[in-house]
Order: sequence, then structure tokens, then C-alpha cells
Amino acid sequence: MTDLLVKGVRFALYADLMLLTGLAAFPLYAFARDDRRHPAIAAILARPLRGLCATALLLSAAGFVMLTANMHGVTPVAIDAAMLRTMIGETDVGAAWIAGMIALAVALWASRRPGTGSVRAFATVAAAGAVALATLAWSGHAGAGEGLPGTLHRASDAAHMIAAAAWLGAIMAFLLLLRPQHAIATPALPALAARSLDRFAAAGTVCVLVLTATGMINAQMIFGIGHSAALIATPYGQLLLVKLLLFGAMLALAAANRWRLTPALAASLADSDPRTAIGAIRRSLAIEAAAGLAILALVAWLGTLDPSLPTPA
Repeated sequence: MTDLLVKGVRFALYADLMLLTGLAAFPLYAFARDDRRHPAIAAILARPLRGLCATALLLSAAGFVMLTANMHGVTPVAIDAAMLRTMIGETDVGAAWIAGMIALAVALWASRRPGTGSVRAFATVAAAGAVALATLAWSGHAGAGEGLPGTLHRASDAAHMIAAAAWLGAIMAFLLLLRPQHAIATPALPALAARSLDRFAAAGTVCVLVLTATGMINAQMIFGIGHSAALIATPYGQLLLVKLLLFGAMLALAAANRWRLTPALAASLADSDPRTAIGAIRRSLAIEAAAGLAILALVAWLGTLDPSLPTPA
């Protein structure tokens, strides 16, 4: 039960921080200046940020308690103040956790202040969320590295997570903007969403390139990319293969959205009947989001497994 709880908290924290960071960053690059100022954009995209910030603070605290328990070889209920002080004051992962909590406090402040939804507020939450997300590199396999290789691994891991956050946050933003009730309340919203879908193409390409490059670096740092045949015989390697297959599925869905469903939405707007096109692209985005969440669940699981290759007999 404890092991399952650890995986569950890790998954929830990864998902929360990625959605927080990606959703806050989305209006900064996906809308033209005039579109960005539309009141519906701020109302729809800023609203979830407060809850995501507060939840991230709670999950981060819970995750740190569980990590401390794991490193001391006790159950979470057996943790005392001395163990926590040791972790915070004498380890790199403790320092990273403090930095992440401070960043989340800044994000919560920015999401709750008057004027939430402005460019400055979105930028503050996105930057703080990215810092908090990057600190998770110290609690995974990258945190065990030392010297320059360890620093490179953590930097690569952080970039990998931030690129994933931009992708997943964009999916969430599109699903929110294309909700039928929002389209009814704000008739101009489908056209705004269609333009943002088109503008996301360049950012999405960058996300894929960063994810691919950093994924290869992380693989080399953990087990060496020349050992894939031996790795596939391990539980770690098998889960990693499933992760890669899901990533491929997300790429296929993103390509369909870009080259087929987005033009269809634009054409339907010209005909003044976008309901069918909106339904089609929302279904595709929902499947893409499910694949992304499945990948995060695998990441949470992989972080608890030993990636070591089997010793030859």
C-alpha cells in the first residue's frame, strides 16, 4: 500500500506541476497580442491556476515526507522533525525542495492577486512553476549523479519535464477553450482557439525536438543507449518501451490535429457551423491527454525502479 501511495503522489505531483506550468505559459506564445487581451482568455485559462498551485504545495509536502521516509528506511508515519531537518539542511534534495516550495508560494501569490490573467501574472506563474518542476530532477535518478555528468543529467531532466509541461498544458488549454458551453457564452472563442491551434504548431515542434534530445541524453546517462537489447529484459526497460509507444501515439494524434482537424475547424468557422469540427478535435485532444497522463504514470513508476542492467551470468 505504501509503495502504491508513493507512486500515486509522484504521479499527481508531476501532473499538477506540468499542467500548472504549461497552462500558465500557453497564453504567452499561443495568442497574438490582441487575442491575448480578450477577457474570455483570462477568465477561462487563469481560473484553474489557483487550485493547481495550492494542490502542488500539498503534494510537494507529502512527497517530501515520503522521500524522507524512504531514505531513512521507515514508514511515513514514523518520520520525526529531526529526520526532516536533516533532509532539508544537509542534502541537495532538501535544498531543491525548499526552492520548489518557495517557487510554488510565488506562483500561488501571482495566481490569487488582482489582475490574474494578465500577461505579467501568467508569466510569473509559468516561471515559478517551471522552477518548481525543475527541482523534481533532484528526487529522481538524475539526483544521484555527481560532478559535471550529474549536473548535465539534472539540466536535461529539467528541460525534458518543462517541454512536456508545455505540450500537456497546451492540450489542457485547448480542451478548456473548446468546451461547448464556452463557445455558446463567447461566440468568438472558437475562432480564437483555432488561431491558437495554428500558432502552437511551431511551439509544439520545439517541444518534440527538446523531448527527443533530452530523452536520449537521459537514457545515455542512466543506462547507455547501446544497451537497449539487455534493458528490454528488465521491468524498467519494458515500462520505458511502453512510454515510447505512447509518445509515438501522441505524435500521431498531434499530427492529425495539425494537418487535418485544425484546418477542418477553420473551414467550419467560415461556414458558421463549427460544432462537428469542435467535437472531433476535442475527442482527439482528450485521447492525446489520456496518453500524456499515462506517460506521467509510467514516469512516476519508473522513478521508483532500479534501472541497472542485469549482471551477465
